Amino acid sequence: MTPGGAPGATRPVVTFARPEGYGDTPRAGWMRLRGHTVAAAACVVLGLGLIGGAVTGSWLVGDPADAGEPGVYATAGGLWHNVPVDQLFPPTVDGQGAGPGGADRTWTRIAVAPDSGCAGAFDPLLAKALAPVGCARLLRATYTDATRSHVTTVGMLFTKADAAGMRALDTRFDREGLARRTDLMPRPYAAKGTVAAAFGDGQRASWTVSVLTDAPVVVYAVSGWADGRTVATPQSAAEATASGAGTATAQAGVGHEAKGLADRIERGLRKAAVSPSEPPS
Repeated sequence: MTPGGAPGATRPVVTFARPEGYGDTPRAGWMRLRGHTVAAAACVVLGLGLIGGAVTGSWLVGDPADAGEPGVYATAGGLWHNVPVDQLFPPTVDGQGAGPGGADRTWTRIAVAPDSGCAGAFDPLLAKALAPVGCARLLRATYTDATRSHVTTVGMLFTKADAAGMRALDTRFDREGLARRTDLMPRPYAAKGTVAAAFGDGQRASWTVSVLTDAPVVVYAVSGWADGRTVATPQSAAEATASGAGTATAQAGVGHEAKGLADRIERGLRKAAVSPSEPPS
């Protein structure tokens, strides 16, 4: 996953050697040449290390500068079948500082949906908005917080789009504010026999949708209360976590549940793309 590129043309390097007999014995000249060669090799190794570290670091912090890296992009697109589910959706997710006021959060996975297509996973208008990038695979898991009072479904839509297509979708979401519209929400995965059994469309309280530009993936999360209460006015996580937000959803921290968990799952995705596991046999 080191940066690729077409090899550039090389130019001959002209150097002016010191005259023979300039106080050098043959051995002294050889030793100096060897020293220069070692130093040059060290610089090459250091340079490659810095380049590799920069690529890895930019992925982990979400820097889109390397969105055109075909190796990383392709690797990320294949993660849904190349890494274990516990790596993409860990059984326990720690969210230090992810709650209201910087409080810590811990989420426990209670169900993983079978990997599937995207039919029925999104409200109709959101499905239409995502249609240009296609649906290669959809992965979903549902978590609950430490108090078991909130439930959150987090999903990863692996698309069929190239980097340009993902950038175009991200631009549209940003320009038109699509991630904040209540008629464009992802749907929860209500697993039977769990505290999320009653987590349906009417129970959605907050959500977030993140279109990645350095991977063919859309990461989303949708949260609600575990007691199955109906929410009349859902609020996007961006609005519910804003400073001074005073709605019931904001005060209860449900927006933080969606945003915090989605952020951690996205970080795990990036880490897996940089250091993927061996493909299953």
